[in-house]
Amino acid sequence: MLDKLSGTYAPRPSAGPHKLRESLPLIVFLRNRLKYALNGREVKAILMQEHVKVDGKVRTDSTYPAGFMDVITLEATNENFRLVYDIKGRFTVHRITAEEGSYKLGKVKKIALGKKAIPYVVTHDGRTIRYPDPAIRANDTVKIDLATGKITDFIKFDTGRLVMVTGGKNLGRVGVIVHREKHEGGFDLVHIKDALDNTFRHQTIQRFRCWYRGWKAMGVFAKG
Repeated sequence: MLDKLSGTYAPRPSAGPHKLRESLPLIVFLRNRLKYALNGREVKAILMQEHVKVDGKVRTDSTYPAGFMDVITLEATNENFRLVYDIKGRFTVHRITAEEGSYKLGKVKKIALGKKAIPYVVTHDGRTIRYPDPAIRANDTVKIDLATGKITDFIKFDTGRLVMVTGGKNLGRVGVIVHREKHEGGFDLVHIKDALDNTFRHQTIQRFRCWYRGWKAMGVFAKG
């Protein structure tokens, strides 16, 4: 018989900031990953007590779609988690400190001008942030303060940077950009070398920037 908790019968994420196939419902996170609940009713009881926050905001929807780089906070147990991919492309539970849980990284999807020529950027999690640094461009990564929702730092998408692949057959692989191929009228390709000196290439639309700048990979990559 089919498992009633997976496959066709898996909880369907609600509409939200992340795509259907790029998100993890809170019910799966609490019940199946953390084992803090035995069934859906217990998950709803936990959520209705407002013990769970995603990116600093209380969420009571059991199928709310948490996605890549989201910070999940459990105030009752004083725990913080960041959703990242493992080397096989699956969501993994990565515990972080309260300090690391105060920010998140966002990939810039586009930059444009709004009403009255106000510049803004749109990140991979659906955020629209006005008045960004003029040097920020598409594919760059920004550091977002969850308390204020403002950009506190950013890094350019360029060779020599540490990246994690967030799509395609190389989903979850981490490496350093060694070369970029620009194709006019098409997707740019980047050549990435991982820790084992294996080189692979991928389209830039499926790249997520992370950086070293005094921080230990910003505390976003799971150990091992």
